Amino acid sequence: MAGVKEYLCPSCGGKLQFDSGVQKMKCQYCGTELDVSALEAYDDQLNDPTPDDMSWGGLNGNSWDEEDTGNLATYICDACGGEIITDKETAASSCPFCGNPVVMMNQFSGSLKPDYVIPFKLDKEQAKEAYRNHLKGKILLPRSFHSENHIDEIKGVYVPFWLFDASADAAFRYRATRTHVWEDRDYIYTRTSYYSVFRKGVLGFDHVPVDGSSKMADDLMESIEPFDFKDAVDFQTAYLSGYLADRYDVPSEDCIARANERIRSSTEQTFQDTVNGYVTVQQEDEKIRLRDQRTSYALFPVWFLNTTWHGKSFTFAMNGQTGLFVGDLPTDNPKMARFMAGFSILFMVIIFLFFWFAG
Repeated sequence: MAGVKEYLCPSCGGKLQFDSGVQKMKCQYCGTELDVSALEAYDDQLNDPTPDDMSWGGLNGNSWDEEDTGNLATYICDACGGEIITDKETAASSCPFCGNPVVMMNQFSGSLKPDYVIPFKLDKEQAKEAYRNHLKGKILLPRSFHSENHIDEIKGVYVPFWLFDASADAAFRYRATRTHVWEDRDYIYTRTSYYSVFRKGVLGFDHVPVDGSSKMADDLMESIEPFDFKDAVDFQTAYLSGYLADRYDVPSEDCIARANERIRSSTEQTFQDTVNGYVTVQQEDEKIRLRDQRTSYALFPVWFLNTTWHGKSFTFAMNGQTGLFVGDLPTDNPKMARFMAGFSILFMVIIFLFFWFAG
């Protein structure tokens, strides 16, 4: 005869036995009680052999035709190797990535044609105004930076992005606790209850973006997100008129890891937010399986501003659709030292007053 299946307590690992008095499985060591149906579900979850599956198929991209490429040219920077695409009427006097003034022109050829483009909604003057607003209120910014630096160049660049769509079938298990505290004349008592919490469901992801340019830092591009895809249209070369377009040099396959990282992080956070009413919650297990995967290629609008101050270059970026503006600024070190000294003195005064009034 086959042996009886043995169940272990999820709280302490002790052996569970059926208790006829409470009609539940009960741990003989810690007293944890579990419904039989809940225990079966827990056991199935623990013994689910199916691993994560976050694989993607290849990209079925569009190809350029002669009508598309007839009025396009590429500009290649001698300094950083950056390659940009634009119409032949748009002059590229300097590289938008490194500022190098020597840019050679070649005939355009090859690479995939974008599926979508989000056209620029904000112009160059609005980018300048956003830059000026970015400098306002920065108390640690050197005073001379306002007057001595100047905008070397402003370029509107369409940045290449790979967009990942998928449905994520996810299952999570958490270990959670609740505590109850009471007291009598002699003691304070604390009772901690342990729970295994399960969550299962499906999340849909549309157009998870990963930039396809090695010249663009992922954190910089993510800092000007989100781009609103409702403004996206089917790509036409007319949208390049007067602007530059960075040519992707990172294939979609090399961006899958970053896309999966963003999908996993969002899925974990969404499911964790549903586990409420506990003192502590610790994730013990997760399984994410992707289906209906699709990858597309798009160009998103970004304004790049390059400024020079004391011989050092500073690059700023603005979302050409929403106006979100980012960029690092120099710090006035003497002003920073005075600020920190003043803060330290204020902190010590607050501590002194606290103990003084506390007696």
